[in-house]
Amino acid sequence: MAQVAQTFDAPAVRIWCSLSLRALGRAREEIDAINVYPVADGDTGTNLYLTAESAAAAVEAVFAAHETGTGAVPGPSLAEAARAMAHGALIGARGNSGTILAQLLRGMAEVLAAGGDGDRADGHGLRLALRRAADSARQAVAHPVEGTVLSVASAAADAAGRTGGDCGTVARAAYEGARTALAATPGQLAALRHAGVVDAGGRGLVAVLAALVETFTGETFTGETFTGQAAQAGRAAPAGQAAPAGQAAPAGQAAPAGQEVQAGQGTCAALTAPATPATPVTSVAPTPPATPAGGPAFEVIYLLEADDTAVARLRQRLDALGDSLVVVGGDGLWNVHVHVDDAGAAVEAGVEAGRPHRIRITHFGAGDAHTAGAGRPPRERVQRAVVAVVPGEGLAGLCAEAGATPVLARPGEPPASGELVDAVRRAHAREVVLLPNDAELHDTAAAAAEQVRGEGVRVALIPTRSAVQGLAALAVHEPGRRFDEDVVAMTSAAGATRHAEVTVAEHRSWTTAGICQAGDVLGLLDGDVAVIGTDVTDTARTVLDRMLAAGGELVTLVLGDEVPDAVAGHLEARVRESYLAVDTVVYRGGRQGALLFIGVE
Repeated sequence: MAQVAQTFDAPAVRIWCSLSLRALGRAREEIDAINVYPVADGDTGTNLYLTAESAAAAVEAVFAAHETGTGAVPGPSLAEAARAMAHGALIGARGNSGTILAQLLRGMAEVLAAGGDGDRADGHGLRLALRRAADSARQAVAHPVEGTVLSVASAAADAAGRTGGDCGTVARAAYEGARTALAATPGQLAALRHAGVVDAGGRGLVAVLAALVETFTGETFTGETFTGQAAQAGRAAPAGQAAPAGQAAPAGQAAPAGQEVQAGQGTCAALTAPATPATPVTSVAPTPPATPAGGPAFEVIYLLEADDTAVARLRQRLDALGDSLVVVGGDGLWNVHVHVDDAGAAVEAGVEAGRPHRIRITHFGAGDAHTAGAGRPPRERVQRAVVAVVPGEGLAGLCAEAGATPVLARPGEPPASGELVDAVRRAHAREVVLLPNDAELHDTAAAAAEQVRGEGVRVALIPTRSAVQGLAALAVHEPGRRFDEDVVAMTSAAGATRHAEVTVAEHRSWTTAGICQAGDVLGLLDGDVAVIGTDVTDTARTVLDRMLAAGGELVTLVLGDEVPDAVAGHLEARVRESYLAVDTVVYRGGRQGALLFIGVE
């Protein structure tokens, strides 16, 4: 069994945020599909993912600040990490569901940050935090409705409150209580019962609580049972520690033309259908209507700097203007969400209460409405563009020369979904092919794609797992072809490219090839550690021979800054002397993290 958090401390907050983001990323499409209440706009999963992403990024920033600082404190306290999580969720909250999730996290943070020694909380502290989370989320909603995420949160807190023991025991009880409550939501809310689905926001919360269980027990939920988490296949993990949880499913087969390719099943994938429901419940709803029948036309969200008295008046004003009112936050900073017909009046009410900013107005069924530059004619879009995430400056330049819009992913600094959205917008095209070039970025890229689709851009996400797969896809890109044909050709080229990398182990680790020591040279084939060596050239040659044993026509070598040209020379000679009719191309990738990327087409 892998090592797990024993108490709720700052590292546990970090792990939970990361696992929650991963779980919501996997379940995002499923949750979007069952989103029928309060508005059937199909974005609950995406909004929850983006909110969790903001929370996780804020926690990572706190840890990074401590790692680069010179003080004697080795890392952030529980209070610092919990407050960062809550603040990140608050400023990044999206939609009704994301706003409620932000308040749930804030409620937990209020308890965790007020703990006795400030460094850790035990099972009792977690029970109190879950109770505070459920109560504060209910208080933030102007008119709470049963059969929603609020019911699921309350059930989780109730179940946790009836349970003694450590954090793992409490987290499991909360999860089981939430899961039972989720199955009951169709019987509480007519809209869910008629659509044959469970509540989308509640489904997301169950995924977040499943991540909490994994944080404290190392167990993941698959189907109907918990199973011990295995180390990530092939990836180097510190000896005696868990590797990052689950990976995206491999690329390798062509996706349906123009459609996103799934990266794996979501944690708690079976939760949309209760074991013995009173009413049949399925995980896929019919395509929801674009505009809510008889409901308000606009969703208005903004951050607001205001005092408590002004916010109390604002609640009354907005409650009279529309519905689905949720106001979360405190200490002078609030996130306001409401559905109204008069978006201007909702914003004006915020101006009267304080200083609103990050104002977002969405017309249901018509994408986003942006007031900036509304009077200027829009710049004409190009027909098609490719956006590619690349790990080094050299590859960024290469992709730019090929006509793609590159997004640089520096080592240890993967781009957030917002950066990918910005890149797609910069491409300014009607059709966009998105190449994440990393299995770990699939969920982030999928969330970004969903955002820009709402702006009228046709996006195809090809699940490339390595930069060399992205290069193969880009090489066959033909803007003059029909979009679907182009996507199929690019997906096929990426899937036909085996990928490998050569890197250096940072610490002693367990791998599928055995135990490696810090400083060993690792050869990874299709993401799995296959070779452990001491010399870069020898390790790369062994990896290349294994790749070419299955055949190949073209070898692509992408060298990092620290790798001498002689390494490429040795590998080129090896291919030329040992494999007939196989060509080799060599590129300089820059500061790309890995010493060498290898592709065989």
